[in-house]
Amino acid sequence: MLPKSQRLKRPGDFGITVRHGSRAATPTVVVHVRHPQQNPPEFTRVGFVVSKKVGDAVTRNRVKRRLRHLALDMISPFPTDVVVRALPGAAADPGRLAQDFVDAWGRAFRKAGA
Repeated sequence: MLPKSQRLKRPGDFGITVRHGSRAATPTVVVHVRHPQQNPPEFTRVGFVVSKKVGDAVTRNRVKRRLRHLALDMISPFPTDVVVRALPGAAADPGRLAQDFVDAWGRAFRKAGA
């Protein structure tokens, strides 16, 4: 479980990160990274979006738990806001979800840091 200080909670923060952040997509996830120039957060804050297209409530929660677990181990080069959006194929193969998440995370941070 991510500590409270590392969770993105407010809807406004989600919207700003998705609209104005750098994006990297894979077949199962999209990672949005926003590096704010003014008032950067102390920690990297991560939020998850898993829509009903992914599956029923049990499936969505399973995907969210997997992504949260993966996000704990990820290293961010600078404190920022991150939104991880699961796509409909996310529930099919957990191994692919993990690999896609790692790839998208790295590419999104490279784009945001440039």
